[in-house]
Amino acid sequence: MDEAAGELPPRRALLLVNPGARRGGEAMDAATDRLTAAGVALTVEKLGSEEELARCLAAHDGKVDVAIVCGGDGSLCRAAGGLIATRTTLGILPMGTANDLARTLGIPDDLGQAADVIVAGHRRRIDVGSVNGYPFFNVASIGLSVDLARSLDGGLKRRWGRLGYAIAAMRALTRARRFSAWITEADQTWRTSTMQIAVGNGRFYGGGTVVAAHAAIDDGHLDLYSLEFHTVWQLAMMLRSFRSGEHGAWSEVTTARGTEFEIRTRRPLAVNADGELIAETPAVFKVHPEAVTVFAPAAA
Repeated sequence: MDEAAGELPPRRALLLVNPGARRGGEAMDAATDRLTAAGVALTVEKLGSEEELARCLAAHDGKVDVAIVCGGDGSLCRAAGGLIATRTTLGILPMGTANDLARTLGIPDDLGQAADVIVAGHRRRIDVGSVNGYPFFNVASIGLSVDLARSLDGGLKRRWGRLGYAIAAMRALTRARRFSAWITEADQTWRTSTMQIAVGNGRFYGGGTVVAAHAAIDDGHLDLYSLEFHTVWQLAMMLRSFRSGEHGAWSEVTTARGTEFEIRTRRPLAVNADGELIAETPAVFKVHPEAVTVFAPAAA
């Protein structure tokens, strides 16, 4: 939901910098110059790890108008709980590899232009997903994406950028195996044999893959899909459909839409949320409508 009224830049901003982000070493002068020229007083915190994000947000609660996260989707995922707890407005300077939340919101990759979005002052309220109480913005999944996250180490991302996703995906595909899962939505439970189950809150994930053709980050719903093909070669044939969000048209893909899902498996399996392994099955996925306010382009 857009908030058209009161489109003013913040006056006091906490700038949270993740030096470990892929673009963490990039000069930020263009961004900070535009913010300070607009009268924004900056408090800069350089983080040793993403785990420090929530602590910094709590320490500055009530002292700033906005928290500007300089990092990728993993950093934003780690900040989500602190943003909800403190009700601090979020500003984004996308400095990660995929930057899928920024893509969903229409925030440009150029740091100066991203700062202009904050200065323009247009605020938008967006949903947050959670899995077993841990918040995420884009998507949480079980199966292939967990193997991909484990293969996509920091060195691979820093060296190859988005190409690193393709390299890690090939590694994950060679190890891909189906698993059994029971999915419950409302009063309905069904069993599936699948290679991946994904539950999306936003629109984009994995460097521009679309969760579902109709998915939006402020629609108050989660979009689930289950990949039930038998060989990885079938997945290769479906790749174009994933880029457009039309994969639900394939008979090997089961889709569902709801506000809460529970997924159980025979043995505990890791859950990957926005590139971070943060939970295990059994897992409960929920949507929290309009939980975070963020600076975004008015036309997004």
